[in-house]
Amino acid sequence: MNMMSASRKKAMQTAMTMMALLLLGLSGWPSGVGTALGQSLNFGAGNSDQPIEIFADNGIEWQQENLIFLARGNARAVRGEVTVFADELRAYYRENQDGTTDIWRLDAYGKVRIKTPQETAFGKKAIYQVDNGILVLSGGRVRLVTATDEITADKQLEYWEKKQMAVARGNAYAVRDNKKIRADVLAAYFRPDKKGESKVYRVDAFDGVKIVTKLDTATSDRGVYNVESGIATLTGSVKLVRGQNVLRGCSAEINLDKNVSKLFSCPPSASGLGGRATGVLRPNRKKGK
Repeated sequence: MNMMSASRKKAMQTAMTMMALLLLGLSGWPSGVGTALGQSLNFGAGNSDQPIEIFADNGIEWQQENLIFLARGNARAVRGEVTVFADELRAYYRENQDGTTDIWRLDAYGKVRIKTPQETAFGKKAIYQVDNGILVLSGGRVRLVTATDEITADKQLEYWEKKQMAVARGNAYAVRDNKKIRADVLAAYFRPDKKGESKVYRVDAFDGVKIVTKLDTATSDRGVYNVESGIATLTGSVKLVRGQNVLRGCSAEINLDKNVSKLFSCPPSASGLGGRATGVLRPNRKKGK
């Protein structure tokens, strides 16, 4: 029997470790619409010496010629309080000239579930490109669920580590309590807070934007949500509906924390004409009058 070389042993050890480093860095919306798009499901967080356990009903396969490690059959990767479940886990690695190895891609296929004590993400496939720091969760209607919030999308959820942003694509919804935001694309941007923790400070909504609160429903072409102020700014074909009252304009500001809305007319064009804000207000009437 040929003894495994030191570099091969190192490759296998590294791959088994990296196979579990599937991230879902979608962090929360601290106020207003929801706190889910960004809770960190991160195997790399915490103590780097923490052991990682790999389980698979059908065993772990090492394809040396293809430079792939496979874990098949009810596969599970566990590190601390984070677990990745899938029918199959794959780790792709490359061999460097100096004898070291690098994992460049991690895949999870079939009934993918990424779970921490605070949140769980669901999909059919997850692909993490290590070099670019990009994770994509796709397949069916992907979901990220926390105790208070839920993010769903028809196409995929993405986390861009280097750009510090998360994206939900395809009929994307973010829901918390009686507040909901919908758009074709939702993008959340992160930055460190005073404690050094990554927090969402801005959320952009593109195309088919719809915000629903306890009192109002607002639609527009685009929206920008400022997390710190709790204000969502809508632009393009804005429509505000409260009961039977309907207001239309070019832009609007909605304070999601205070349930206060402001509608604005269009700025003057080159001809000096600007579009007016319009509204239809229907007074409440008692029955029989």
